[in-house]
This record gives sequence, C-alpha cells and structure tokens, in this order.
Amino acid sequence: SVFRNPPGDSAGRLIEAANCRGLRVGSAEVSTKHSNFIQTDSAGSADDVLEVMAQVVAQVGDHSGVQLRAETVLLGFTDEQRSRLRWPTTTTPSLDDDSSEQAL
Repeated sequence: SVFRNPPGDSAGRLIEAANCRGLRVGSAEVSTKHSNFIQTDSAGSADDVLEVMAQVVAQVGDHSGVQLRAETVLLGFTDEQRSRLRWPTTTTPSLDDDSSEQAL
C-alpha cells in the first residue's frame, strides 16, 4: 500500500471517499481495484507517482481533514518535492526508520 492507515480509519476508504480512485497523472494512477495502490503503465515514472500521491494527499485532506502519511520512503527526490506530501522538509526519511517501509 502507498499510505499508512490513520488511527481508526482506512487510507483506502478515505481515498475513495475523496473520489481519487482512478486518478491519473501521466503514466501513474490510483488503482481502480484497491484505492491505496498506485500503478503505472509501461512508461511509468517516479515523478508521475509522486504527483499522484501529492494530489491524493491534498484531496483527502480537503475532503476529510485527515493528513495521509506515505508508507514508502521516497528516494531521489528533493526536499521541495517531498514537501508536496506535507512531509517535514528538514529531515530525510531513512530506510532504517521502519523495516516495513518500501523504497520507491
């Protein structure tokens, strides 16, 4: 999954409630089978995935007031790019922070 479940709720449910299922940017889209997954076509790019994530975070926040947190560690992006997910720009997540996180 892309986002951690917030306390007492499901990220997938919040994403669906915010009408993000099937949201597409370039080569990346929110899965129509499970809303907490992002898939790409054969021309997939990490920039497109990051943009989809940023739009989902914004739409869910606007719709429900819940701040989604990425479950993945974003490597190769600038602090400014990561800040689009409302991450603190003063720290860079480490792969050692949580062994259950996946690198993107």
